[in-house]
Amino acid sequence: MSAPGHYSSEGPPDPKLEPVRRALDAPHPVAPPGLAAAAAQRGRRLLRRRRAARRLGWAVLALAVVALAVWGSTVQPWQPADTITPPGLGW
Repeated sequence: MSAPGHYSSEGPPDPKLEPVRRALDAPHPVAPPGLAAAAAQRGRRLLRRRRAARRLGWAVLALAVVALAVWGSTVQPWQPADTITPPGLGW
C-alpha cells in the first residue's frame, strides 16, 4: 500500500496528477540570457545593503553605550541626592 497522495497503480488515477505530469513532461521554457547575471547582481546588492544596515545598527548601539557611560559617570545616578526636595505646597 502506498502513502496518501502518491501515485499508485491500484485504484483510479488521481485527476489532479495528470495536468502536473503533462506540465513536467512538456519542454521547459528557456530563461532569458541575462537572468543569472541580474539575479547575482541583485543578490550582491541585497547582501551589501544588509551588511551596511548591520554595521549601522552596531555603530548606533556602541554610541548609545558610550553615551550612557558618559552620562552615568558625570551624573552618578547611583549616589544619594545631596538635597531633599521640599514637598509641593498648594498643589
